[in-house]
Amino acid sequence: MLTCDICGEEVLLEEDMKTHLLLSHLENELHCPLCSLSGVSYEELCFHISNAHPERQQTAQGAAHLISPPGSSTATNTGGTEREKPQTSQSCLARDSWDEVGDVSHTGATGVTTVLIQPKQNKTLESGDSSSGKTASTKLRLTTGSPETRQASVRHFNEDSNGPKSQQHNKAKQKRLSLTRREELFTCPMCELVCSSSVILHEHVELHLQEQSSAEGEERLECPMCSVVCRDSVSLQEHVELHLDHGAAGNCAGSPGSDLALARQLQQEEEEQRRRQEEAQEEKEFKKLQRQFGLDGRGGYRRQLESTMERAVAKGLMAPSEFHCKRAEMMESLASGVDDGRTRTQGVVRALHEYYQTESRDCVHVWLSADTDHYCSSAGDKGWGCGYRNFQMLISSLQCIDVYSSFLQDKDVPSIPRVQSMIEEAWKEGLDPQGASHFNQRLQGTRAWIGATEMYSLLTSLGISARIIDFHQPTGPGSTHPRLFEWVKQYYCQSSKSSRLTPRLIQTALPPLYLQHQGHSHSIVGLEQKKNGSLCLLVLDPGSSVSDTRKLLSRDTISTAVRHVRKFPGSLKHKQYQVVAAHGILSAEEKQISILNSRTLCAERIP
Repeated sequence: MLTCDICGEEVLLEEDMKTHLLLSHLENELHCPLCSLSGVSYEELCFHISNAHPERQQTAQGAAHLISPPGSSTATNTGGTEREKPQTSQSCLARDSWDEVGDVSHTGATGVTTVLIQPKQNKTLESGDSSSGKTASTKLRLTTGSPETRQASVRHFNEDSNGPKSQQHNKAKQKRLSLTRREELFTCPMCELVCSSSVILHEHVELHLQEQSSAEGEERLECPMCSVVCRDSVSLQEHVELHLDHGAAGNCAGSPGSDLALARQLQQEEEEQRRRQEEAQEEKEFKKLQRQFGLDGRGGYRRQLESTMERAVAKGLMAPSEFHCKRAEMMESLASGVDDGRTRTQGVVRALHEYYQTESRDCVHVWLSADTDHYCSSAGDKGWGCGYRNFQMLISSLQCIDVYSSFLQDKDVPSIPRVQSMIEEAWKEGLDPQGASHFNQRLQGTRAWIGATEMYSLLTSLGISARIIDFHQPTGPGSTHPRLFEWVKQYYCQSSKSSRLTPRLIQTALPPLYLQHQGHSHSIVGLEQKKNGSLCLLVLDPGSSVSDTRKLLSRDTISTAVRHVRKFPGSLKHKQYQVVAAHGILSAEEKQISILNSRTLCAERIP
């Protein structure tokens, strides 16, 4: 059993194998060297060349025959000379064709003929553009027997070729061979090769791409048909296939420009989206700050108190009759501009003076300010009214000091809405124009926080001299402010500069100090100095409730309650503190000077 090395078909005899090779393979491999004709037998190729290319016959005469037609006697087993056929033109043309197709070698006595079939090389392969650099070839080993066997095989082949169907087929084929085929040609975009089929061109371009991808150090993969650069060989192959499939090779000049325009459009859209997100975030943060500082239009003291009482009624914590009574009292207080006193605790400093007379023997010196009432936050100003409540504490103390009480026209402590109105009047006089613009010239009906500058404007408007001392950075270890404690000590010591020995407990005629830090404010009403020299502030917090503050008035609970009043250096660790101190009365001229100086309000910075 013999097996074909090309297609794998199995036959019994060597003659049948030769016939199979001639009919199935050699005929299909022959093609015209002068045009694109292929798929014909040897005799048909000779007939085609003699009829379609007669002008080439003269140039082929006199050349040596490299191969004879199938079925003719070519050589002897002893290596004798070749015998030429009478038809010289056909032999020469056959030589040209077989130069393109392959070589035939004879082995002498063994009777084995080896046919080397090579497909026609295109210009790419001739110039070394193939991926492997080698020309594919196929060797067919044709084992020939005795001369009688070869003649029988050829005779059998001729009989099959002379049948009626074969004659009709040959006539059609001869008509086709007599004319030169004119086919559409496809030019390789990467070299000068001309292909007769788009499939062949596609495979040829893939060879180019494979060779480019295998080159070492190659980073830029640029399309050979346009200037587009791809990131890898797969993307480049898909890009070139688009050119070949859609025939868009001539229109690729605008592709880079369109890609650039698209990239710019995407970048603009991304920047626009990022800008909108930033604006939305800024608006969100701004609204958060407005809500934090009470400038979001939710209403002021009155609205907050009413809402709180309405929620209490809805929860059953307050009877409707009680709601209407408290609302009427609130309206009366707002109309008069005087605080209703519900959050006031009187006699706090007097209670501290009595406590230090008998207790706290570890203190070397204790300084206390003038008598001051404590005001705590209520339901109407919870969360934002600490600055207003500290001002009420300061006013209550100033009214107890002879120097200020004779000057102050109002002997009552104003309510929070009235304090807001007083700040607006101070702005109208020209005080702190920058602060006024910050609040848009309006505080009434808002929940806006106030700080040291608003306290300064209030005191100056009332004709009271005031100073702002800014402790803008920590001056001690652990973010503490020992310089602040030293300054408070100097403030209280100014009332006892006599040469005699300083007593242990001193109640001065000085008003309390307004202490401001980020988010909250207090009132400093005294100072302790321990035996080891450490200092401790005595502070009243508006955040303390009435019940907690009144524990200072009882001898049974003052020892515990005073712990909430003491503030050691380790308790004050904010980055910045500001102190507002009242020190005297302003004349009319001094008040005008202070108003002019407030246009650029400057604090005393320590350190």
